[in-house]
Amino acid sequence: MEKMKAVRFYGKDDVRIEEIEKPTPKGGEVLIKIGGAGVCHSDLHIIKDDIIGDIPPFTLGHENAGWVEAVGEGVTGYKKGDAVIVYGPWGCGHCKPCQMSSENYCDYQSIQAYGGGLGLNGGLAEYMIVPSERLLVPIMDLDPVVAAPLSDAALTPYSAIKRSLDKMTTDATVVVLGIGGLGHMALQILKAVCGSFVIAGDISEDKLALAKEHGADMVINTMDADAAEQILKVTGIKKAAVVLDFVGINATINLAKKVIGLNGDMVIVGLGGGQVDVSSGQIPFGVNVSNPYWGSRAELIEVIALANQGKLNIALEKYTLDEANEVYEKLHHGKINGRAVLVP
Repeated sequence: MEKMKAVRFYGKDDVRIEEIEKPTPKGGEVLIKIGGAGVCHSDLHIIKDDIIGDIPPFTLGHENAGWVEAVGEGVTGYKKGDAVIVYGPWGCGHCKPCQMSSENYCDYQSIQAYGGGLGLNGGLAEYMIVPSERLLVPIMDLDPVVAAPLSDAALTPYSAIKRSLDKMTTDATVVVLGIGGLGHMALQILKAVCGSFVIAGDISEDKLALAKEHGADMVINTMDADAAEQILKVTGIKKAAVVLDFVGINATINLAKKVIGLNGDMVIVGLGGGQVDVSSGQIPFGVNVSNPYWGSRAELIEVIALANQGKLNIALEKYTLDEANEVYEKLHHGKINGRAVLVP
């Protein structure tokens, strides 16, 4: 019985690096040799907040890329050695959203595991099983280490941006709050798909420097007492057309409420647990408040195309599987600049 190393979740604050059996693909499945697996802040909600619930231990890691190692019976679209990225949200595959490529909004999401690394075995391991070839996207010439975090850190902001793209005109201002793994990718995507003036906000000077490096037209420290005034001085009376909040705590939501304009979009991507009061007078008239989840497989194809065009440059810190717990601690304390990727 061949063994492999994996980073396993056993329950609240219980992550173990251990040897488990290397899986073999069954009918319809694909075995991926992991080249890189991104470490996402959502993992901390699993580890620290135990949001998954009482289920058997599983391998963490929902941002995964590598090479096809073996295929099960019936798989015809891929062969050994093909470089691929794994689409993260695994739906039922047959409901209407799934048929439209939006498995992130699968009708059955409330009664099944979200995907590999989110209740089912993910990619913080040497190999992982993907249940269907429909959940793979070719990455062409991209390095799997670089591609892996694109499946969430780029796909999620890309999808969030697309839902508000009609408001991101050349005379509009877009505010991006939180320049972490997703936020620094959002800045690059904005520069690739629209001509709006982009303001980036964070509490860390290192993150603000990262924002300048990746295309922000202006940066502000959101801890400044006059942060909202700094933004409004630029936007003028019409305020911001779109605010993308990649933190989602009360402080960032309250800042968004102060700077969003009439009929604007407040897009809350971060899982910080903040609350939005949408009662009369609390936000301007016409404002759309949304909390998008991940993106569609078709949008992942578009993200990979952007990356292959050289328009996405993700900030990476590479680690080994044995360093997983150290990486989670760094992430918990905001010490990761960009995205951490574990390389088996």
